[in-house]
Parts: sequence; C-alpha cells; structure tokens
Amino acid sequence: MDSIVAYRGARPVTHAEFLRDVLALAARIPDTGHVLNLCKDRYWFAATLFASISRGMLSVLPNSAAPEVITGLGSELPDLVCLGDQPCSSHRLPYLRVSDGKACISEVIPAIPRIPFDQRIMYVYTSGSTGKPRGHAKTFGRICQCAAAEAKRMWATTGKPCAVLGTVPFQHMYGLESTIFLPILGGGQLSARLPFFPADALAALAELPAPRLLVTTPFHLRKLVDADIEFPAISAIVSATAPLSSELASEAEARLGAPIIEIYGSTETGQIATRQPTRHAEWKTYDGIVLEQDQGTAVATGGHLESPQVLNDILELYGPSRFRLLGRNSDMVNVAGKRSSLTYLNHVIVSLSGVNDGVFCVPEGNPERNVSRLAAFVVAPGLCPNDIQSSLLQQLDPVFLPRPIVFLDALPRDGNGKIPASVMTELIAKHIP
Repeated sequence: MDSIVAYRGARPVTHAEFLRDVLALAARIPDTGHVLNLCKDRYWFAATLFASISRGMLSVLPNSAAPEVITGLGSELPDLVCLGDQPCSSHRLPYLRVSDGKACISEVIPAIPRIPFDQRIMYVYTSGSTGKPRGHAKTFGRICQCAAAEAKRMWATTGKPCAVLGTVPFQHMYGLESTIFLPILGGGQLSARLPFFPADALAALAELPAPRLLVTTPFHLRKLVDADIEFPAISAIVSATAPLSSELASEAEARLGAPIIEIYGSTETGQIATRQPTRHAEWKTYDGIVLEQDQGTAVATGGHLESPQVLNDILELYGPSRFRLLGRNSDMVNVAGKRSSLTYLNHVIVSLSGVNDGVFCVPEGNPERNVSRLAAFVVAPGLCPNDIQSSLLQQLDPVFLPRPIVFLDALPRDGNGKIPASVMTELIAKHIP
C-alpha cells in the first residue's frame, strides 16, 4: 500500500492515501442510485468514480456537460446527484463538492471493498461524431479484464509500468480506459493533469518520473510534433479516436523519440486491438478477443466482451486475431458512382501544404447514401479555394473535389479531436446553401 498510484502535480499519492480518499468520499455521497461525475481534476474524478463504485452507484458519464444534456439526464433519472470539484454547479441537480472533505490522515489502512464482477459501475455515452450519442452500461469485472489486457500490451512495449499522462478527456471511453483504469488497475501511476497546449504537456511530463506513457490523439500529436520545444523522455505514445496517418506516426516517433501504439476500439466494445503503425499495417487483438465475418460484417467475441459485438468498421481479416482496417461502414460516400471514405478524404486534405486543419462533409447530411457533391471546411490562412482544389486534384478523382470550400479560423473539435455530428450539422446549415 506504500506504492505510488497517482501524481497530483509532482506530489506522489500512495495506494493507501487514494483508498482513504475514496472511502472518505463514499461516506459523504447521498443515498442514490445514479451520480453525475463532473470533476475536472483527473485525480478527483478517479476518486469519485471509485467511491461511487464502492457504494454500488452507477456513474453517468455523458459526452457533454451542456445544460440541455444535463437537464435531459435529470428528467430521465430523478435520483441523479451531481458530484464535482468546483465551488458550485451551474446545473439544478443536487450538488456535492467532493474536494471539500477533510483529508484523512489516519495511519490505519482501510480494507479494500470487494466489488461483484457483474456490478454495473458506469453508463458511458458515444461521442456523437456519427449521430446522436448513445449510452452503454459497463460492469466492473469487464473493465478490470480490459485494463489487464491493455496493461499487458502497453507494458510489453515500455518494459515496465509507467506514469500515465493524457491529453484526452477522461469522461469518454478512451480516456477512461487509458488514463484512469490502466494506471489504477494496471499497475501504473495516474497523472491528475489534463494538458492541452504543447507547453502544458511539457510541464506535466516533467513533473512525472520515468518511465512515462503519453495518451493522446492525432490532433494533439500534430501540435506536439510541430512545437519547437524539447520534451523529457517518453517510453511510448498511445493514440486513438481518429486514424493516425503513417506520415504523422513516423514524424512523431522521430520528433519525440518514442514508439507509437495505436488503439482500435469503440464505446460499445472498449479497446480490442492495437498496432504500431510504423512497423505493421495490421492490427492485433487483445488476448482472448476473436474476430469473424458474418455475411460481410465483422463480429468480435471473447475477452472482456460480455456478448458478441458487431463492429461498425470494414475489416479485412487475416485470421481470428489480425486484421486491416479499411474504413467505417457509415464513412463511405458514393459520388457519381464512385466510392471513397470520408476518413481518406480528410487525410488527403489535411496533408496539403498550407492547410492547418480540414474536414470533408456531405451537405445533404447523410453519408450513407448516394450524394451529388461534397463540401469541406478548412483552416488554411493564405490559401484560396483554387489553391486547395488544384492540390486535391493531384490526389483525388475530380468527382470528390469539395464544392464549396468554407474557410474558418478553427474547426470546432472536442477534446478527443472529433467534430460531433450535431456540430457538423450546424456548420453546414450556417455556411453551405
């Protein structure tokens, strides 16, 4: 219990101290069945999550803390109580500030609560990047199994358990698994920091002892690669939430001096596979996860999965545990009889010289049907539409050229680097006739 489980800044937190915080907080939570964890500090979020687990409460983790989202949850769950680390809440739910309690300084180490394998511990929502967010219940035992599988894969690359720093939100599945459960249940150490800018990531990494694991996204990774600063030694970098181009992976490994591990998964399945994109095009599933094709649809079973899961991606299988990712079923577009994927088109446009960010869209709003045209939003100071069209024409069939191209100062990406479908719909309505 004297081993380190977390760092709050540069201050280490032992397992015993974390357990005391968890149980002291558990004693303060009002009797209820559902809690809304809105903590902004990763340490307090983790302590609140495990306190709720110890009380048998279900943590509700929406994809957004927007007032209309929280109001809707409150209507669905009348017993919902909001837990947070801010002085007050802007929502009308009953509120408990978790960081108000006095620190427990007892030297007596409390007993670790025994949690049933099948206890439902949280309700996690999809990001909403492909439609309306959907909630999925997760059980404690399955989460532990997934954390163990990820730890085995990650620590095999780094050589030993690491201090884990994430630039990603920890309310969503990727951040939950890799920055909360991996360090706490997988033998690493959690960092309370949530850096966004490269200089903040540098400062947060410098607070941690080696070895260090950085959990990030392609969007954040590009910013780190382009930053003119030197980072401390990183043992490995984990990327997810969007496809990682081989070019960016190679640049990142050269610039940051660490191998890149890319994760494949979803809110529905959790993590189920990884690859090192600079070494292998194929993905390898976690131990126990088996893939098969059923009438052209990929299905995953075994491991931490409670039941067979239909995958929303197009996979080319090379046996039950290896595959190539070809694209998302909902990602394919058919323009004038020719097919491509929005993921590939986005990769092409952001690779153009002078384009800082960009995304293709379907003005008609339904990428699953035949469409008459595509459009694009770009962040490209100094360029004009003809510049981008001419560059795209070197790599794309003319039918895929976007018309119109809308220039923005920045794209409204969330903390995972995604643009929610609802936000894209608003952009299209505002800028594209």
